[in-house]
Amino acid sequence: MYGTITQYMGTAYTGHGISHKYDKLIAVASETVFLKCPPTNMLSAILHEISMNYVKRGFDVDKFMDPVQPEKTDAIYVKGPNLLFIQASHPVALEPAEIGGRHRVISFYDIYDEEKLRERNGLVVESLVEAEAALRKALAALKDAKGIHDEWEAVNIKRMMWEQHENLIKSLKEELFGTIKLNKKTTVSHRLIGSLTSGGAQDFIPSITKGLERRILIKGLPGTGKSTLMKALGTEAEKRGFDVLYGWCGLDANSIDLIQLPELSVCLLDATAPHIYDIERPGDELLDIVQMCEEDPAAEKEIGLISEAYKEKMLDATGYMQAYAQAENRMKVTMDSAIKPAIFESKSKGLLELP
Repeated sequence: MYGTITQYMGTAYTGHGISHKYDKLIAVASETVFLKCPPTNMLSAILHEISMNYVKRGFDVDKFMDPVQPEKTDAIYVKGPNLLFIQASHPVALEPAEIGGRHRVISFYDIYDEEKLRERNGLVVESLVEAEAALRKALAALKDAKGIHDEWEAVNIKRMMWEQHENLIKSLKEELFGTIKLNKKTTVSHRLIGSLTSGGAQDFIPSITKGLERRILIKGLPGTGKSTLMKALGTEAEKRGFDVLYGWCGLDANSIDLIQLPELSVCLLDATAPHIYDIERPGDELLDIVQMCEEDPAAEKEIGLISEAYKEKMLDATGYMQAYAQAENRMKVTMDSAIKPAIFESKSKGLLELP
């Protein structure tokens, strides 16, 4: 029987900068293969092929996608043997700490034709400068957007009926867990569910939740405790020995947008913008906490102005991300045109033959 593939976002462009959870994956992986290479599109296909080889052998695989080109793969994690293969030079630089032990490094720096690289250096440098400038502007716009979103949350926090919210959390704990305590150590996983991309906000919630029997879709305004509710339930699950997967937000690196409880085949997720989801399959249900926010005409007027400013900043960030993606891809294509095919194929074959 074939295994399954679940897609996550590898990195996220957030109001706090570039975010990732690779450090936590490296910490739990039995072996990590660090692929060292300049910016390239070529390793994505190899990682996909490796993932398919394991899927055909019956292993489940997590694929971590590139937010600049969401169809490209930056890393794969093979469950069971707990193997991680990761592009460790770009978009984030990661260094092995246990060479000769759990960490292995495979360098692709020697696959380039030096003469061709020199011929193309001007275009590479031009694209790199353009990409870095666009990324700085995108991250600055996201930081501004996060600040505006914080103002939006502050308005709602003041008019939220927090006692009702606390009672809801208590009720959900009783419903989900009852008196059950599992006699085992909990396994906690951390994943990014989405990010701002060159095409706007994108998430992998359908892939992440595809095998679950129950999805609780939380509807709530900014600042009304969606993330707080999920963190509370995740903490309770950990105390009782349940495994928990935390899905982190692609704008606020400190916020949770999803928790998954595999043993219960259930997840709770923030189903509001930028990832709007409604009931679409058996087992879906809505959890409406909008009603816990008291009506206040003055607050609604203030929020109207804040939301427009937020949308404008997010449009700016998306535009800069488009410019970044174009320059980044142009640089990768230029670099890839200097690759020596025979050496690259030999390296790739060796990678695919790793035990």
